[in-house]
Amino acid sequence: MNLKQHIQEAKNTHMVHIEDMVIDGGVDGARAAIFALRDLRDMLAGHDNASKQVTVKWDGAPAVFAGIDPSDGKFFVAKKGIFNKNPKVYKSVKDVKADTSGDLAAKLTVAFQELSKLGIKKGVYQGDIMFTKKDLKNQTIDGQKYVTFHPNTIVYAVPVGAAKEIKAAKIGVVWHTYYQGSTFESMNASFGVSVAAFKKVRTVWQKSANFPDISGLATLTKKETDEITTHISNAGKLFQKIASSTLNDVATNTDINLFINTFRNTKVRAQSEISNTSAHAEELINWIHDRFDTEIERLKSDAGKAKKEAAKIAALEWFNDDNKKNLITMFDMQNELVAAKKKLLTHLDSMDSINTFIKTKDGFRVTGAEGYVAIDHLTNGAVKIVDRMEFSYNNFSKNIIKGWEAQSK
Repeated sequence: MNLKQHIQEAKNTHMVHIEDMVIDGGVDGARAAIFALRDLRDMLAGHDNASKQVTVKWDGAPAVFAGIDPSDGKFFVAKKGIFNKNPKVYKSVKDVKADTSGDLAAKLTVAFQELSKLGIKKGVYQGDIMFTKKDLKNQTIDGQKYVTFHPNTIVYAVPVGAAKEIKAAKIGVVWHTYYQGSTFESMNASFGVSVAAFKKVRTVWQKSANFPDISGLATLTKKETDEITTHISNAGKLFQKIASSTLNDVATNTDINLFINTFRNTKVRAQSEISNTSAHAEELINWIHDRFDTEIERLKSDAGKAKKEAAKIAALEWFNDDNKKNLITMFDMQNELVAAKKKLLTHLDSMDSINTFIKTKDGFRVTGAEGYVAIDHLTNGAVKIVDRMEFSYNNFSKNIIKGWEAQSK
């Protein structure tokens, strides 16, 4: 597996976008989305809530696990394969080189050598590698001299005068998740890691993904708070209009759920906002119709065609007048959640301590963080708060140069 493949695998998480909880979470999920945005608003408005936490989604790569194997008490580093039926962990540099190659092997080798110095006694920590020594560059962007690292899509830039610790390090890691249990398969995850858990080592630059504690510090203006509150309130009013049966059916009907989410993702990739939700619902139905017709045309046997035609009729019958009306209201609710989310994202990005850019074929462009994760410590649930249009463009546009592409040139 090369570095690019490993990055793509490591980015496969099970967290959903907060607005997608309306589609994927049924009644409870839609309600939880409202509560999550309300709690984030309150946190930024200066109200303390110990059960809630926000972490920053750093755009690092590859993902790395470091900890103690509960079966033998030995230190290891690992990739995502740690949670396979037959866990793959590396307890020596020899193990790393026997299973990986190229830049991935080089990064995991440094990870094993340096992270073993952190004094981990139990459990497993997950993070993202932000850089190793050779990834650091001195660059001038908009007249400012920076030390930069470009692990994936986002370029992180630290003013030269503030980069002493980074330049001294052999590896940089951002930690975000802790696992504990008697076996790898039975381990439970808890989001949020404090770097106080580790020994301070000069050769390891490490940060927690936790957003800075701003309890009691109002950072939203009254105008900003009121605007966000209006969107959250509108979402709540729309939520009350949606039939519970439709919300739950959309979440549990595998085919309908897949159609809705897949079609929405085509809009995201096309950078197309859903402003007219009634038209979006009609386009969805036509898209499903055309998709089935294309699949039917490809089939050879009459029996296969008849079976696919029956599936098409069943899928389209779901979109009766009541379900379609409720679905449109669900789309309206999503739009209100997205509007509140974008205002919160703008504010969160303004508080970031590290400059972030996108590298294009024409130079550098300022961007925000990859996104944020809202965590509820009472349920240990987590949802993504991400600007999907920006994230999609940055990931799929051929004009954006990725970290592994920059390294190969």
